[in-house]
Parts: sequence; C-alpha cells; structure tokens
Amino acid sequence: MSNLEGQPAEVELPVDTDAAPCAELLEGRDVPLGRYTVVRRSLPNKSRRTVGAWCFLDHFGPEDVTGTPGMRVPPHPHIGLQTVSWLMSGEVRHRDSLGSDQVIVPGQLNIMTSGRGIAHSENSPTARPPILHGLQLWVALPEGERHRAPAFQHIADLPELADGGTRIIVAVGELEGARSPAEVHTELVGADVRLAGGADIAVRADFEHAVVVTEGVARVEGVQVAPGSLLYLGANRDRIRLEAEDGARLFLLGGVPFEEDLVMWWNFVGRSHEEIVEAREDWTRGADRFGVVPGGEEPLPAPGLPTTRLMPRPRYRR
Repeated sequence: MSNLEGQPAEVELPVDTDAAPCAELLEGRDVPLGRYTVVRRSLPNKSRRTVGAWCFLDHFGPEDVTGTPGMRVPPHPHIGLQTVSWLMSGEVRHRDSLGSDQVIVPGQLNIMTSGRGIAHSENSPTARPPILHGLQLWVALPEGERHRAPAFQHIADLPELADGGTRIIVAVGELEGARSPAEVHTELVGADVRLAGGADIAVRADFEHAVVVTEGVARVEGVQVAPGSLLYLGANRDRIRLEAEDGARLFLLGGVPFEEDLVMWWNFVGRSHEEIVEAREDWTRGADRFGVVPGGEEPLPAPGLPTTRLMPRPRYRR
C-alpha cells in the first residue's frame, strides 16, 4: 500500500524513558488513500515510530464498497521494507514488477520484500464481496538485508491457536510455539486474535508489543481499546491479558526494539537524505530499479521533497 499524502512529513518523537512495561494509548489519524478510501494510520505516530521493526500501520474499513471502485492504489515504489497485507473482510488484488498477480482473501497473507526496489499496485477486483476491511503494515529491513533482491510470498495456510473462545492466527513470526512460514529478517510477531471473554497470551519478554483493535471493544492489560487506537505495551512482559465482554478482534504486533535510525519518507525507508532523493529520482525517471507493474495503470507520481533536509530518526528522541 502507498502513502498517498501530498506532503508526507517526518515524524518528531518524544523522549522515551525505556522499554519497560507500559500502557500508552495512541490515537490514529485519518488519511485519504486515493479517491475512495480513508485509512486510520497508527504508525508512525507522534509518540512512537516503530514497534519492533514494524514501522507503518494503516487500518481501513469496514467499508461497504458496493457501487464504488473500492480500493484503488496505482503502481508505486518501495525500498527498504516489507509490506504485510492482512484482510478481515473483502478481497484485494496485488500485482508487482516481479510479475506476481495474487488476490488476497481473509485468513491469508501477502508479504512483499522491497529490498533495493520494487513497485506494486493494490486494487479491489471487479467481482468482490461488499465489505472491505483490513490492515496494511510495513516492516523496516535491517541494514544487512535492505539492499537484497525483491521478493513476494503468498501464504494461504497459516498456523492457528485455539483456547476456549479465543482463536489466534499467527500471520508473521512465532507465538506460543506456532510459527508462520512468512520470511522475515528481524525477530518479530504479528497475530490476528478473535477474542471471546478473556485470554492470557504468552509473549517474549525481550519484545516490545502493541495491540490495534479492529472490531468491537477490548480491554488490554486493563485499558479499554476501541478501533482507531493503538495500545503500546512496552517490553519486559511475558504475558498479555485480553478481555472482551461481547467479543472483539485485534492484531498483536511486536518485536525486538529496532535500534537503527531511519529516514522514512513517502514509500521509502532508508538511512540518509541522499538515499531518499536517489530513490525518488529513479522512480520519476522510470529507472529499471523498480521495474514495471503489469496492467497498464498510470504509475503514481512522487510528491515533492520537503524544503529541509531529511534526517535519520531513532525510534524515540534521544
């Protein structure tokens, strides 16, 4: 998915005390995604830039796309990241410059590794269910992996955990002994949790974690969380307590704190101003670096760069 803001800005961050357990409720902000879709963006946030290597989170829907084009995100570039697409309802067609052409449906995973450069599009198929609802996340690639060749994985069969009325699908990483086959390059976890009543989930204490609620209202470590918010939980926890009186659905994300300073601008995750400028110029002039997405859609033009120099930022202001 693309960041379609006309003037994407760097994110200033407050002082972080440490990665101790906490319960910090972060409100998402509404961002238009093309002409037809509005997303709620929880990461990057004015208070948090990353959770583990997770560096971007958009929650879209639930939206009735009957009689509308639905999602329309034309070909656009990425560097230095992985995209993780997760649906609760509906269908989205992914096409990329590697030749991948894959419709994703609920319970399945699309994960694309941009490496040194890739382009893709995401559109609602012509024949599709009426409701569109999902998450789009990015994972920052570490220094040793961010210049690798691009790749794409579609995973139709993901591991599940069940405990009473709680059902968990492990989309990325490992949780309570269940491991996703998705190829990732940092230690992290992403899991879809359908909650009925209460549950205690065992997690890694060296991970920092956060929870975004996608349906209903849940209490997470005693804090009420509704759709549109992200609850940051810090690190040094070995269990996370979840409760929902009338049922709820949420996505748990976490990972080892990502200590590399990042330059995040538009659809690029880099390490320097010069690197971002070069990627933008390559996309604008149609360089081979990003390839061509089949389908004949007009590529998304890059926005203008800010007038100030882009600076590498830590996950919090030191």
